[in-house]
Amino acid sequence: MKAFFSLLILLFFFTSCENQQEISSFNAENWAKRTIDISSKDSLNYGKTYLSIYAQIYSLSEHKKHSLTAMVSLRNTSDKDSIYLLRASYYDTHGKLVRTYFDKPIYLAPLETTEIIIDEKDVTGGTGSNFIFEWKTPKNTPEPLFEGVMNSTMAQQGLSFTTQGKRIQ
Repeated sequence: MKAFFSLLILLFFFTSCENQQEISSFNAENWAKRTIDISSKDSLNYGKTYLSIYAQIYSLSEHKKHSLTAMVSLRNTSDKDSIYLLRASYYDTHGKLVRTYFDKPIYLAPLETTEIIIDEKDVTGGTGSNFIFEWKTPKNTPEPLFEGVMNSTMAQQGLSFTTQGKRIQ
């Protein structure tokens, strides 16, 4: 009987474990499909936006951290014009470049949104991670909107909050 319960517990343990997957927050192929040559568009306005992201937050004390999934939302707020994102650079807590998602211009059609996902297992950014986005828009076109949505769920507990980008240039 003990062997049966032990086997049952082991079976439950293995079926309840999450499927371990590779960190999927970087897929260059997705960005390559969106690249565009904007060299002929010389009358575009340039901008740079800072966005804070939290790959981890402190829990209970400064010695315990809780990892989060972050969805970075890149939004074209214009209902008439496409906009162009030149670069998306991800930095860690210490200001060190972690990765660049794209460094060739990509486009977002009117009212289009695309995302960058930082998986919960990807803690390279730490508690003070951030992005710098460089972009260009046609004259008289609204600025793009950059938002972060961080969340995590464990058992019946959930945590969720947002951040919004700030233009720095």
